[in-house]
Amino acid sequence: MKRVVSVNLGNLVLSLSDAMDLASPLLSQHQQRTAFIVWELGKIAKLSAERQEKNFIAALLHDVGALSLEEKIAIRNAELENTDSHCIGGERLLDKAPWLGGSSKIIRFHHRKWRDWNESIDIPLVLDSQLLSLGDHIERSINRNQYILHQHEDIISRIVSLSGSSLHPQVVELFSIASKREEFWLDMVSPRLYSLLLNDGPFRKTEIELSNIFFISELFRNIIDFRSRFTATHSSGVAAAASILSKIFGLTEMETRLMEVAGNLHDIGKLAIPNSILDKPGKLTKEEMAVMKSHTYYTYSIINTIGGIKQIAEWAAYHHERLDGSGYPFHCTADDLSTGARILGVADIFTALAEDRPYRKGMSREGIVQVLKQFSDGQLLDRRIIDVLFENYDEIFSYVAGKQAVTREFYENQFVQLP
Repeated sequence: MKRVVSVNLGNLVLSLSDAMDLASPLLSQHQQRTAFIVWELGKIAKLSAERQEKNFIAALLHDVGALSLEEKIAIRNAELENTDSHCIGGERLLDKAPWLGGSSKIIRFHHRKWRDWNESIDIPLVLDSQLLSLGDHIERSINRNQYILHQHEDIISRIVSLSGSSLHPQVVELFSIASKREEFWLDMVSPRLYSLLLNDGPFRKTEIELSNIFFISELFRNIIDFRSRFTATHSSGVAAAASILSKIFGLTEMETRLMEVAGNLHDIGKLAIPNSILDKPGKLTKEEMAVMKSHTYYTYSIINTIGGIKQIAEWAAYHHERLDGSGYPFHCTADDLSTGARILGVADIFTALAEDRPYRKGMSREGIVQVLKQFSDGQLLDRRIIDVLFENYDEIFSYVAGKQAVTREFYENQFVQLP
């Protein structure tokens, strides 16, 4: 294990942003395309590098407050009368990440129409929010079944018609300059857009270390878990359990911290799963289970695109694998599963058993021990790790419950009563 872990910030945020648009072809690349538009307009406006970076983050994450697939599609299709909920939710989520807070207000106001602003367009927040509003408008206007240069003139006309009402004329003029170049439109819908933004975007040379990787993993942990009150503290519990199990088991301080990141992100692939499946009160059908089994595949593919943390991808994505090869979706066997992956597998089951779910109440200590003993006796999970859990049960349970209580308080105070 190397002593210093770092990743490219653009690589990290682009990959995690991409995860949010996986669930439907209607959403694919929505936030990346919006970020591209905002970035291009910012260059024309000659914004400072610092503002460009804040705007880029805001655009890449502007729909983080839309916590369900169904809500995201409704926003994409302009079917929601009230857009405040996901704007406020997005602001609250980003405010929890210390150095992303500068983008949170832009997200908060990205659906505010120009006619509803009482401030000057020269105020940075006003202009930046309007740039994001314009980028979002443009991307949602694209017909994904039609060649872009067969529809771009209609999109231009539609945007120009909003000048002075939804959008400030100065912002529309920036768009008019950009829209004259076919390159602008072709880049926007290119399948290589991720690569373009990674290699030429504002964070192409920005490296961040473990502490900031952790903060971003916490942000996405909340995006994943807050989709349902039943899972609102699941990943915080898994991360806590994985962390304390790793420490007791003898992993290094660095490995323990990385295990916590893996726990935060282990269910990121569930962003591709509809809430109708996640919240189903009864047993899943064969067809629904087939969809559910894809979530760890997506967890691996998302995290594995982030250079420098491949080990986290394996730890996070293998939490439904079993030592005998009977798990899913990779059917790994004991030889394929590292200590980190084995610990996370135990942490996930332990946390899930203790939680209330739509179809059952959380289990007692006796019930949890009985189930985990069956996994251990059947050589499905690592007996050594389960023994560590049993031997330190009270300490581990108390630590996990404490971490979950903090997350539960944030969720209930900030998200349960959103408008």
